[in-house]
Amino acid sequence: MASTDTKAKTDDLAGLEAGLDALDAVQTHRTPAREVLVKKVLPPFIAVGLVLLVWQVLVAAKVTDPTKLPPLSAVWDSLSDMWLKGTLLEVVWTSVSRGLLGFLLALAIGTPLGLLVARVKFVRAAIGPILQGLQSLPSVAWVPPAVLWFGLNDAMMYTVILLGAVPSIANGLVSGIDQIPPLHLRAGRTLGATGLRGARHVVMPAALPGYLAGLKQGWAFSWRSLMAAEIIASSPDLGLGLGQLLENGRNNIDLPGVFLAIILILVVGIAIDLLIFSPVERYVLRSRGLLVKG
Repeated sequence: MASTDTKAKTDDLAGLEAGLDALDAVQTHRTPAREVLVKKVLPPFIAVGLVLLVWQVLVAAKVTDPTKLPPLSAVWDSLSDMWLKGTLLEVVWTSVSRGLLGFLLALAIGTPLGLLVARVKFVRAAIGPILQGLQSLPSVAWVPPAVLWFGLNDAMMYTVILLGAVPSIANGLVSGIDQIPPLHLRAGRTLGATGLRGARHVVMPAALPGYLAGLKQGWAFSWRSLMAAEIIASSPDLGLGLGQLLENGRNNIDLPGVFLAIILILVVGIAIDLLIFSPVERYVLRSRGLLVKG
């Protein structure tokens, strides 16, 4: 009788263990390219198509004056004109290269700063509130002092980008570190992962989701800061970027040119997110078993 009870308990434990193993074995297979196309790529194109359709309907119905909302054909003509002149890619690259380089500089500064603030109590008490305040400060506020400090040059542009993006990156990392279970940190210290080794092998991997969120926000702030700087501080020495293109359209009362600049700014921002940050985010979530598909 006792042996029968023991066998039953053993079978129950084996069944429970098998069930737990099945729960742990999350299927994280890659989604086929066709499904990605249908679920990820197609919906944004449909949304853009609907916006353009509404735009064209409003113009055709003469709901608003053409001086307030230009027809799509006029915007397309502006785009074609820039393409034929060979200036379209040059204008886009001028802003994109500045934005990406500024973001990389902000990444190099914001990451160690975030680690320092998160791990040193005195630094957190001294700098933490300042970082929060800087993150809420509009980036455009830094343009006038940056112009006075450096003049109309690339140093001014990168200063505005750094002041806008560094707080977001640092705060994102701090938030990610705050969400690490204390048990993980104690286990890391027990295994000898302290100091820089602990930051590399324990803290940064555990804080990666929050850190990525901070990076995405940091890029958004970088791009917004750059556009504000290019719009306000226009100069031939700086080259023609998307912000300057927008401001030139306003100065020349060229509404199709203004809308073209707005569309290009929006397209670049979305493209960077879809091509860089979204794949990295999906990879991190999939590697942690948090993303079954996609």
